[in-house]
Amino acid sequence: QVQLVESGGGLVQAGGSLRLSCAASGLTFSLYAMGWFRQAPGKEREFVAYISWSGGGTYHADSVKGRFTVSRDNAKNTVYLQMTSLKPEDTAVYYCAADLQWRELVVGRNIDYWGQGTQVTVSS
Repeated sequence: QVQLVESGGGLVQAGGSLRLSCAASGLTFSLYAMGWFRQAPGKEREFVAYISWSGGGTYHADSVKGRFTVSRDNAKNTVYLQMTSLKPEDTAVYYCAADLQWRELVVGRNIDYWGQGTQVTVSS
């Protein structure tokens, strides 16, 4: 049974930082591209970042570029999202996702596996 378990969310002041983690089990982690998405109240889920199976390729949404960094540790079956210079508009539930096809992560369609999400709240 595949599980993606996010952690590291919480309440932080604007300008602060958080690091999210997503621990994967039940799959051959090193074969999967991994992604982060978020969903704010009343809004659709949106793509945040993606990292290739090897970690050699990454892509971040324009809204987070220069502030968020995705990384992974295949030895620990874990993907991370380092978030800095947080803004109130970053408030959302953050989800990690896994897919064998990186293109499906970027477009957010037909994704193989999702985590349950972790809440990030940024106060002004």
